[in-house]
Amino acid sequence: MQSFTDRRGGDTADELWVLQHPPVFTQGLAGKPEHVLNPGKIPVVETDRGGQVTYHGPGQMVAYPLLDLDRLGIGIRTLVGKLEAVIIEILAGYQITGHRQDGAPGVFVANAKIASIGMKVRRGCTFHGIAFNLNVDLSPFQRINPCGFAGQPMTRLVDHRPDVELEEVPERLVQVLAAELGLDWLYQETDDAIVRANRDSATVDAGAS
Repeated sequence: MQSFTDRRGGDTADELWVLQHPPVFTQGLAGKPEHVLNPGKIPVVETDRGGQVTYHGPGQMVAYPLLDLDRLGIGIRTLVGKLEAVIIEILAGYQITGHRQDGAPGVFVANAKIASIGMKVRRGCTFHGIAFNLNVDLSPFQRINPCGFAGQPMTRLVDHRPDVELEEVPERLVQVLAAELGLDWLYQETDDAIVRANRDSATVDAGAS
């Protein structure tokens, strides 16, 4: 993400990377060591995104929108709001009510967090993004104060809809985000799990890997 953002130019197509990570705790720029309680054998990686500590692992869909904000005509706060709206819309499609919570970027179901957001902007372009809990093991979240909040309950899509076809969620994310940003798109699943997009057209190579 860093090298892509550093080398992109004014006509570089935007990309969306949709993937899953091996088990890892990531610490954002605002992170405090005391929020990492007991990482055990799970590595803790310092990152340059906003926010504090969170967990990534198999069963969690991570989406990194690499976007030129000037070309889209929006600011970072608007983008964060759009990402939240995308997850809320996806949840609504499964008859699950998601909502925002003041002072805590992301999406909640009741009082439990189902999606976290941490972004970075460099030269008007974004990287990092959103992590959406599908069927991830939630126990590692007990080893940290998620996003800096002690005892923050976490939840997953399968906790509310155990019958959901998880393979359809990444494509649904692409569809809803493209519509939210006013992009056209063409979906093609690849091992690289990359979406290439611009305002006029999009070549979408996406999928969970």
